Amino acid sequence: MSSALTIREAISTDLDHLMQLYLHLSQNNHPLDQSTAQHIFRKLLQFDGSTILLGEVGQMLVSSCTLVIIPNLTRRGAPYALVENVVTHADHQGRGYGTLMLNAATEHAWSCGCYKVMLMTGSREPATLAFYENAGFARTKTGFQKRR
Repeated sequence: MSSALTIREAISTDLDHLMQLYLHLSQNNHPLDQSTAQHIFRKLLQFDGSTILLGEVGQMLVSSCTLVIIPNLTRRGAPYALVENVVTHADHQGRGYGTLMLNAATEHAWSCGCYKVMLMTGSREPATLAFYENAGFARTKTGFQKRR
């Protein structure tokens, strides 16, 4: 079997495999019931500017990330992008697939005219932080969040 990663946009029939991959996202990720997952997935696929990128080796889904292009009234109207839910199956980590996914998301954002691509991580693990930095992301801003 080839170890080459093929990257494509998610379609409606990808939900079950994507939900299985999300089990590798974090220990705090609890699966949704099928009906709720289908509803949200449909909304994501229809949401203007939202893309879920999938990375496959052969027919197996091994990596994914979500990219949202956000319209902007500053920067001469140039949009910006937000990357979320970057995940690679535990059995396939360390092969560069996550970096390829982030590169594909960045290229998609650039092709949409974005002036920046942002992501946040809650991880403090040096390996995770190094992964994002090695993929070209710099710690240049201070992030804040407010949770319910």
